[in-house]
Amino acid sequence: MAEENREEKSKKIPMIQVKNLYKVYKVGDTRVYALGGVDFTIYKGEFCAIVGPSGSGKSTLLNMMAGLEKPSKGEITIAGKHIEKLTENQLVAFRRKHVGFIFQSYNLLQTMNAVENVALPLSFRGVPRKKRNETAVKYIKLVGLEKQMKHMANEMSGGQQQRVGIARALAVDPQIIFADEPTGNLDSKTTKEILGLMRKIVREQNQTLVMVTHDNYIAGFADRQLHIVDGKIFKIEEQHHDDTEEDTENEEER
Repeated sequence: MAEENREEKSKKIPMIQVKNLYKVYKVGDTRVYALGGVDFTIYKGEFCAIVGPSGSGKSTLLNMMAGLEKPSKGEITIAGKHIEKLTENQLVAFRRKHVGFIFQSYNLLQTMNAVENVALPLSFRGVPRKKRNETAVKYIKLVGLEKQMKHMANEMSGGQQQRVGIARALAVDPQIIFADEPTGNLDSKTTKEILGLMRKIVREQNQTLVMVTHDNYIAGFADRQLHIVDGKIFKIEEQHHDDTEEDTENEEER
């Protein structure tokens, strides 16, 4: 029983804490509230979706958690660090060290193969070529692209390119991965595969993944959904997934 309690506590380590967060823009003489006082906590090893319609404030919220935009008011604590107090240079260093990104448009360099694309962020950190290529190969295998390692980005399907994007995000060993509409350019079958892969990686690598989407079906793959409308969170839902069943399903598809 004590062991179970310890395990439960270890699952509940706060990774992102947002308190009383506001983002206000001035449009002429009018004040527009993109976020109007948002509070929530995301835990280590959790796959969390921020879901809402266009203009709800979800992308603004993601950008502020990633340190790409400054809040007008409020606190954002990531892994114990108040990022709203950091300077621009400190934020760049923080993102490079702690954050991985998965984009809707993949953002791969077309003139590079899969290994080179995944290794690229590590070269910015000064990791030696041999070590960064070894790391890239490890994560490309993890996302199931062993046969496409030497393929150029433009020789791969959308789903394969997004798998490379996931491998690239993981290669920097981030504490948090932010994904902005990561399946927006994919068909429904590939979307399901990519979201299943993301959830599997969160579970096996104990990563924290925050995904923004406008689609409730896509949000349903996450452990928890924060529903946002007009800059406020109006509902938080938890989802319990039977991963065993899904693994069997995936095996059958293969």
